[in-house]
Amino acid sequence: MAAAPPDPEAEDALIPLSALQHHLFCPRQCALIHVEQLWAEDAATAEGRLLHEKVDAGRPESRPGLRVARGLALRSIALGVSGKADAVEFRGGPPQPFPVEYKRGKPKPHRADEVQLCAQAICLEEMFGQPVPEGALFYGVTRRRMAVAFDAELRALTARVADEARQNILTGRTPLPVPMAACRRCSMLDLCQPERLAAPPSVARWLARQLGE
Repeated sequence: MAAAPPDPEAEDALIPLSALQHHLFCPRQCALIHVEQLWAEDAATAEGRLLHEKVDAGRPESRPGLRVARGLALRSIALGVSGKADAVEFRGGPPQPFPVEYKRGKPKPHRADEVQLCAQAICLEEMFGQPVPEGALFYGVTRRRMAVAFDAELRALTARVADEARQNILTGRTPLPVPMAACRRCSMLDLCQPERLAAPPSVARWLARQLGE
């Protein structure tokens, strides 16, 4: 049976896969990057970018029972995302896709990295027509892999985050900031201005202050 032709409208509505991680961490950061096209780099983001470039530039590997593809282009119409994977290991026969995402830091208290990896797995399932039950996150600080099982809870979270991020991006909506401790370590801090914009003065208060001066 011939594959259905691509749907141009669905293709145009795809958002970057990386937006899911940004949105779960901070919806405003996601919108600043993917709606307003703003970006600021610091030492941490530069280190992370160089790590990804190094991994993507690595040579494919192949040995009995294992093939490793790097910088593999990914797409899921179901999730509405496109991007690429740092590395996908194809294990055994028939080959079973196993996505591996590289991070410069260490495991985080939130699930943004897991959502990004799960989205890659869903893309691989859609592309290769077979289940992808697990993958791994490799962290530069620990120098170890963290296994990630793509269970029903993580898949549901990934689908919800993808839907929310896509709605914000396609409608061009930038949420107001919600200041949190992580803001101090965000490279986008000066562009976001969370403390200044989180609770802007009302027009009534501004007018009263002007009349009282």
